[in-house]
Amino acid sequence: MADGRLKVIITGATGFVGHRLCGSLRQNGAHVVAAVRTNISPDVLPGVKQIVAGNIDSNTNWQEALAGVDCVVHLAARVHVMREKSADPQAAFHNVNVTGTLNLARQAQAAGVKRFVYLSSIKVNGEKTGEAPFSATDTPCPEDDYARSKYEAERGLLAMAAECGLEVVVIRPPLVYGPGVKANFLNMMQIVEKGIPLPFGAIHNKRTLVALDNLVDLIITCIDHPAAANQVFLAGDDEDLSTPDLLRRLAAVMGRPARLLPVPPVFLKFVLRMLGKGDMAQRLFGSLWIDIGKAKDVLGWQPPVGVDEGLKKTADWYLQQK
Repeated sequence: MADGRLKVIITGATGFVGHRLCGSLRQNGAHVVAAVRTNISPDVLPGVKQIVAGNIDSNTNWQEALAGVDCVVHLAARVHVMREKSADPQAAFHNVNVTGTLNLARQAQAAGVKRFVYLSSIKVNGEKTGEAPFSATDTPCPEDDYARSKYEAERGLLAMAAECGLEVVVIRPPLVYGPGVKANFLNMMQIVEKGIPLPFGAIHNKRTLVALDNLVDLIITCIDHPAAANQVFLAGDDEDLSTPDLLRRLAAVMGRPARLLPVPPVFLKFVLRMLGKGDMAQRLFGSLWIDIGKAKDVLGWQPPVGVDEGLKKTADWYLQQK
């Protein structure tokens, strides 16, 4: 970030990405305001001003939070969940991710905010790739309510940018890993640590992940880079991995053996589908690789952390927590 004097407000500031972003911006000298949903917790974000915004929807009042702000980084969202509890998931995603986002953007524009950085999702591009990677210029193909809501928010923001002059930057990341990671990546580390044999040795796919440090660095670059305005960028590490490659390299940084059995993927897919876990089959066996060339060319950006370094930081955090 070129100008450390900027005032930046971050939604979702106590989350996995938001917490790290707040710390990095503080180190750069930026004035950071963290929008939190409920209680203010000074221990969570030391040295960062916090404002309780409540739930994000069409009724959220951002007036106080936006005073004097140069850039909004909007991370908060209703995320894709495995066990949906809402009676109307489509409406729930739309209310937060579309209506809530555009309400914030309109109030930001009215308050004189110059730039709005929006964290979207690679799922806007689609669920899987073929012979070519996803790129920032691909025609979007969202397949579920979450991805469609993120894409609709993107379109609304870029339309607003064309009409009123608010600069919008959209970033679509794939799966993010790093210290503090949860869900599937955390489960994978637990399995690797225990040395449990995994039947994934015969899988040949390509997947792009993004280390937390790399994603945060790209977000910070987009906060005030002149060429970022009104652009869509894909985030990712500068290396693609197969599922077996990821497991082997994660095991190596954890000091554990990688026990991978060469079970035919066709058999594994059949078993998972019989168990009602077809989505898991796609994540394990399918390809989803990303071309980050636009971010490199337009912004002069390079991921500062390599895959092995990112995995080691994640593994060290996991082992220290134990």
